[in-house]
Amino acid sequence: MTRIVILGAGYTGIAAAIRVAVRTRRHGGRVTLVNPSARFTERLRLHQTAAGQRLADHSIGDVLAGTGAEFVRGTVTGLDADRREVALGDGRVLGYDRLVYALGTVTDTSVPGVAAHAFTYDSHDQAVRLAGRLAELESGTLVVAGGGLTGIESVTELAEAHPGLHVVLLTRDVPGSMMGPGARAHLDRALDRLRIEVRTGAEIIKVLPGGVELAGGELVHADATLWTAGTTGLPLAGDAGLTVDGRGRIVVDEALRSVSHPEVYAVGDAAAVKQPFGVLHGTCQSGIPSALHAATALAAELRGRRPRPFRFGYVHQPVSLGREDAVIQFTRPDDSPRRWRLTGRAAVAYKEIVSSSPMATYRLLKRGLVPVALFRLTAGGR
Repeated sequence: MTRIVILGAGYTGIAAAIRVAVRTRRHGGRVTLVNPSARFTERLRLHQTAAGQRLADHSIGDVLAGTGAEFVRGTVTGLDADRREVALGDGRVLGYDRLVYALGTVTDTSVPGVAAHAFTYDSHDQAVRLAGRLAELESGTLVVAGGGLTGIESVTELAEAHPGLHVVLLTRDVPGSMMGPGARAHLDRALDRLRIEVRTGAEIIKVLPGGVELAGGELVHADATLWTAGTTGLPLAGDAGLTVDGRGRIVVDEALRSVSHPEVYAVGDAAAVKQPFGVLHGTCQSGIPSALHAATALAAELRGRRPRPFRFGYVHQPVSLGREDAVIQFTRPDDSPRRWRLTGRAAVAYKEIVSSSPMATYRLLKRGLVPVALFRLTAGGR
């Protein structure tokens, strides 16, 4: 019996657990999935939760039903890579023969005051707390820090849901800087329509109880501050002696195995995955394909076969701009923008399809099937 432990039950962890359980149950695999919450959180939609919308509630145990994988609820507090053991907060210790590390990343709180005074999206509960705070405010100012895709989706969603608030987006670069000029122009019109104040070139040096302080000493008042300006890996992997990069992500080989501890696979945001065009940046677009590849590679390894290398290319940058608008920037495999884009209602429909609940994908995985779109992504983004 090969003990396979998977840490983290986000999009990637659940996909890996189902895939590896299906692929190894005839070859002696015993799969255990560990997560601190029994609820599956759709992290891509936490901005909707923060806006007060109620999303479908899925139990991790129900999602795994029929796969043979066991769910263990617990918080991982330690990893001993030499003894191949995982420590949980309640004192339990889980031994493993193979480990899939799918703990993702957390908000980078290195700027003073972020941890104490800003809201983040590190959990469903934190998004619910932000929703409660905004519901208390009939007027006032909301500051969103960070002009990446998460910041853009959040600032537009929250401005639409709370038109009485003065909403400010603070960002170092222009919003949507990764997009082409046409997509950026549509984004700018949406920000104007929602009366969002955009301040570029803003460097936040401290978050305060009632606002933020910028370099140069300017204070920007805020009744609530949402921090979306960067993520980092958990210290768990580095503390265990695994080779990590500057952001705390596990450095992996072409089969997604740790370069220092090949019995450990790392997937999604937690892995520093090299491709011909560079290291992947963490998105769900690459996360689930990496989870499926790692599960397939692990199963192949247990059968004495050589795992195939992981190949991936980006396809698009889908961004919601509230419930009634969106912009889709289609990309080359290296994530640079193509000329093509979708905007408006067509983009809303497209975004809802590609970012819909992964439950349909999980049901296919239980049957041993892989959706064609994901197969094409892992084959190079064609």
